[in-house]
Amino acid sequence: MRFNEFRRYPLLKALDWLETNFRPYNPEQELQVGLFRVPVPLVDMAAFREAIANALIHRDYHRIGAVHVRLENDALVISNPGGLVDGVTLANLLVTEPRPRNRALADAMKRIGMVERSGRGVDTIYRGMLKFGRPAPDYGRTDALNVVVQLPTVPADMAFRRMVVDIENQRGSELPIDSLIALGALREIKRLSAEDLAQRIQRDVGNAKRTLEALTEAGLVEAHGNTRGRSYTLSSSVYSVVSDKAAYTRQVGFGPIQHEQMVLSYIRQHGQIKRGEVMDLCRLTEGQTKALLRRLVESQKLTLQGTGKASRYSEFVLPSQV
Repeated sequence: MRFNEFRRYPLLKALDWLETNFRPYNPEQELQVGLFRVPVPLVDMAAFREAIANALIHRDYHRIGAVHVRLENDALVISNPGGLVDGVTLANLLVTEPRPRNRALADAMKRIGMVERSGRGVDTIYRGMLKFGRPAPDYGRTDALNVVVQLPTVPADMAFRRMVVDIENQRGSELPIDSLIALGALREIKRLSAEDLAQRIQRDVGNAKRTLEALTEAGLVEAHGNTRGRSYTLSSSVYSVVSDKAAYTRQVGFGPIQHEQMVLSYIRQHGQIKRGEVMDLCRLTEGQTKALLRRLVESQKLTLQGTGKASRYSEFVLPSQV
């Protein structure tokens, strides 16, 4: 059933009315994790409340207009008049210090527990999406006149949700938001570099590397390649949990021994190989390719001929065989 309703209420009553009227349109599934039943709603209610509260608190009350809450086919969309507060951009939304447009109102709402006391409500919205294996909140339609956030309502990934619950039970605390963003990105795009993650968590590459290495130490992520060309995938144990073992093999690819055999087989067929051809053949970075070729030369399996762009590799032949 489609319908529109407009209400003029005091803020607290508006929040209560919106939540009460949204619940019938927010069905839940249940996930059994050990002895506990974990609810899996269409929209996480903590994220819903925080997004609504942000729209009501941080809107520009000098502008004529209303806060709109729309449940569309594939997302819950919340918009409010007034663009982002000065100093806040889409590129620093996750990391900037709280900058309320209406400071007295924001402080009052924190005191009564309607919003995060830390002022980091955006983290709550992100967590409410990512922990169910859904895409991150989308602020892409935000402009100078309106802030618009879309909370995708695609089906939850139950296996991913079970994994997150298990990890957090073992830790005794929630995963850091940067770690959750990393796991969500790896679930979505399969392979990630520190530079890629840095953009997603809106921090520098050093922070991104620390997040990925911590996940590697925890056995959730595997690192591939040397420092310069290092990339990361979900670990085999994670792929086993989400019942996609074939995907792990596809992403990890071949190991060093297989790479060596691929290069040697290519040379036997074509007589020689160039560095760029090795990169294409084995899908390696430049640094990984140099290491592979150096290893093959040092083990006397290949011979380097020429220098610079003209360099090429052929199969090693003992002097007595020449």
